[in-house]
Amino acid sequence: MSTRVLTGITTTGTPHLGNYAGAIRPAIAASQVDNVESFYFLADYHALIKCDDPARIQRSRLEIAATWLAGGLDYERATFYRQSDIPEITELTWLLTCVASKGLLNRAHAYKASVDQNEAGGLDPDAGVTMGLFSYPVLMAADILIFNANKVPVGRDQVQHVEMARDIGQRFNHLFGQGKELFTMPQAVIEEDVATLPGLDGRKMSKSYDNTIPLFSSSKELKSAISRIVTDSKLPGEPKDPNNSHLFTLYQAFSNHAEQATMRADLEAGLAWGDAKQRLFTLLDEQLAEPRERYHAFMSKPDEMEDILQAGAIKARKIATPFLQELREAVGLRSFVVPGADLTTSKKKAKKASRVVSFKDDEGFRFRILSSKGEDLLLSKAFADGRGAGVASKHVQSAGDDLDIRQVEQQLSIWLDGECIAQSAQYSSDELCAEALAELRSALA
Repeated sequence: MSTRVLTGITTTGTPHLGNYAGAIRPAIAASQVDNVESFYFLADYHALIKCDDPARIQRSRLEIAATWLAGGLDYERATFYRQSDIPEITELTWLLTCVASKGLLNRAHAYKASVDQNEAGGLDPDAGVTMGLFSYPVLMAADILIFNANKVPVGRDQVQHVEMARDIGQRFNHLFGQGKELFTMPQAVIEEDVATLPGLDGRKMSKSYDNTIPLFSSSKELKSAISRIVTDSKLPGEPKDPNNSHLFTLYQAFSNHAEQATMRADLEAGLAWGDAKQRLFTLLDEQLAEPRERYHAFMSKPDEMEDILQAGAIKARKIATPFLQELREAVGLRSFVVPGADLTTSKKKAKKASRVVSFKDDEGFRFRILSSKGEDLLLSKAFADGRGAGVASKHVQSAGDDLDIRQVEQQLSIWLDGECIAQSAQYSSDELCAEALAELRSALA
């Protein structure tokens, strides 16, 4: 039995060397493992929470799709799609929103961080907080649950969101599953050995710190970036400590054991930092040459990427569409037509029955006898109290053949103890009066 592994790819910013070593390269390698169904999606709806620049959103989607494809993602083996191409995800988001508790979402790290920052600045706690930010965990839960992913590789800061997806999924199962586990409970997978690369200044490589090395920049730009890596002040010939060198950490992430051993020994023997940077540049430039070429080829042919992503969406929706229909049925959003029913042989609508209706008007308590079409057959006299009207009405409905119905000319009447208690309007012909009498007898039979 295969295991489903799902990875979301944030579509903001241009991919850098840290993204490649820490996420893209290991994820692509994992997708090639037997008995694993890999789902990779561009989380472009999530990007809207942080970015309101349409041009940047579009450019980033393009660059990140090209990066993963250039990095070697086998899109025929894996399922590679855009989040925004799967409408079932957003519909499921609403179904899950209706069962997710506000208290749970109040505890989300991103929301709490915004509230803490606002309060520290003396602002309203929810200043600048959108519903997108607040309900972000529900959308992430829908991303995961729509495909019943077994494992979700995440960083430690995202573990809470996978746990919230489990909480929401369990509640949905409890409310609507009727003993069946509609959703599989996902497991967060923390990649402990995934590389976290230092940036040019030694801090974690991040766009936030403006210390990144662009992944598919030109050789000239790559060399210029590497030349700016911060090192200590030791001169050529002086021993360097590889364990405290950001440059050596970067070199380790892309070299084999033999190359690492040589670099380590040379640094300890006094290799100049300029020469060490040249070695790092040569190593990276050689390794990135082919994917860089593929990247620019994809970027020049966006229609090819569009075809790939549309094919991925079709593949993904073959799973999502029937599953969402099952979920719709579970919550009661069902067709009015019973499946399998033969509408051509269904019974005709039952004929509306004649009936006796009691009421009170300005003159007193009355009852009237209505035909099956809702038309008046007879109207009773006005009784002084409801009891008298009730006795007369009960007699009319229970007397059967003993009921004293009389016809005088073209008018019908009912008599009780020598008194007329109800009569019809004057009919315009004997035929109409006869029809009314027949329906009256049928109604009171």
